[in-house]
Formats: sequence, structure tokens, C-alpha cells
Amino acid sequence: MRIREAVAADATALTALYTELVGDPAIRVLPTQLGTLATHPDHAVLVVEQDDGLVATAHLLFCMDAMYADQPYALVENVVVAERTRGQGIGAALFREIDRRCLARNCSKIMLLSNAARSDAHRFFEQAGYGGDRKRGFVKYRRDIESDTAKIA
Repeated sequence: MRIREAVAADATALTALYTELVGDPAIRVLPTQLGTLATHPDHAVLVVEQDDGLVATAHLLFCMDAMYADQPYALVENVVVAERTRGQGIGAALFREIDRRCLARNCSKIMLLSNAARSDAHRFFEQAGYGGDRKRGFVKYRRDIESDTAKIA
């Protein structure tokens, strides 16, 4: 098992992982977007690679914060471990790497959102040290932004 940052050539494999997560046939990872993210110091699209290809991913984003001087916080998004490899410690290794990178950047906290119906994922996040009962997450998707904007106009 090897954890590294995604490269443009990973686009097809990442598309498959993301599709496994949400089942949306519109998902399309662009090699050019992965290339752009790879050059940005505040983004890391991490992948876990095994002999049979990519088996996990998470997008780690470092955000500047006005509240705690120059101490950033981190967001973790699009966490996927291929179903066929769950229970093998791959997700735990990925989250140890996330922790390591966040400590190196002196982050005040790490936040993530998870679909409310993914109880297995919630148990995993709690085992990794994330508190699901301390805060409540809210999401507004583009379709809702457009709908709300149309109501105002």
C-alpha cells in the first residue's frame, strides 16, 4: 500500500471511486483539474495505491482562518475506500496521513461532512477520532443556490 498525491493519470480510477461513493453517472474527473490541484499548496487529493490500482482517496484542503492568528484548519472531502477493500486498514492509514499533514501545517481542527445515511462511515470516522455530536453540518448544493436566486429575482 502506498499513499501519494493524485496525478493527471489517476483521473479514470478516481472517477470510478467517486462513482462508487455516490452513484452519479455525471461524475467526471478531469486530468487537467488534478494537475491544477497538484500545483496548489493548500490542496492534496490523496490516493491509496495497491498492486491492483487505486483503492481509496480523500481530498484534503487547508483553509486560512481569521480566528486563530495564522493557524489554518482543514477540510476533508470526497473520502472513498473501495468496497472490495474495506476492513483492511486502508482508510485508517489514509486518515493517519491526513493527521500527519494537518499536524505539519499546525491545523486547529479537521472537519468533514458525511452523508447522513452512511452509518458505517460514521462509525469509522468516530473510530478515527472525529466527533459527530459536537457540530452540525449544513450543505447548499448548486441547484438550491440557483433556485433561491431565481426566487429573489
